[in-house]
Amino acid sequence: MSEPTGGVVELDHVTKTYDGGVTALDDVSLTVADGDLLAVVGASGSGKSTLLHLMGTLDRPTSGTVRVAGERVDTLGDRALSVLRARRIGFVFQQSHLADRQAAVRNVETGLLYAGVPRRRRETLALEALDRVGLAHRAGHLPHQLSGGERQRVGIARALVTSPAVVLADEPTGALDSVTGAAVVDLFRALNATGVTIVVITHDQELAASLPRRVTLRDGRVVADERAVAVGGAKEADR
Repeated sequence: MSEPTGGVVELDHVTKTYDGGVTALDDVSLTVADGDLLAVVGASGSGKSTLLHLMGTLDRPTSGTVRVAGERVDTLGDRALSVLRARRIGFVFQQSHLADRQAAVRNVETGLLYAGVPRRRRETLALEALDRVGLAHRAGHLPHQLSGGERQRVGIARALVTSPAVVLADEPTGALDSVTGAAVVDLFRALNATGVTIVVITHDQELAASLPRRVTLRDGRVVADERAVAVGGAKEADR
């Protein structure tokens, strides 16, 4: 195994095989650097969801190592892994999964429940997170009073509220129209400009091409890792 390179998320020769001999990821090495904004793109069955689960510590590799914020996932017990996930990883989903009867600020507070944040601090932190996504004025609104884009912004605020090392966004624009989806991507760019590290899992090639870095999976392998070149919007391959 190679030594850790200091990335926020590091996969070193990772393979994931499921019962029945299905190999979802095959010898994948990938580093997400602090401050990255990248898309992981690929067709259905390419391994995107498995990669997300491993990066998010929702699953463990069959072989190889996964590190998140410097911690080796395979060396942690379930309790320590839960703490790492709650404090260091923010999740954004295709559907916002908000509690229908709770105001936006209360939904964001749920991101703090398992992070050990005292109750007296939760509302202040939740309001600050809503302000970061431009929704401070909607803090008291229930989900049905919010547009689809606003609900997704609440979900993003919930992911941000613990100041995680990385935000993992799983098809975050998949349930939105193109205009609203573009606004969410613009929000990711704005957050990234403030130092937030974001990984977007998507099948949308256009979205992926618009981000500074694009990693392409095919049949469980990384087949391209490209970064945008500042001049002319061209791409250069890292591998």
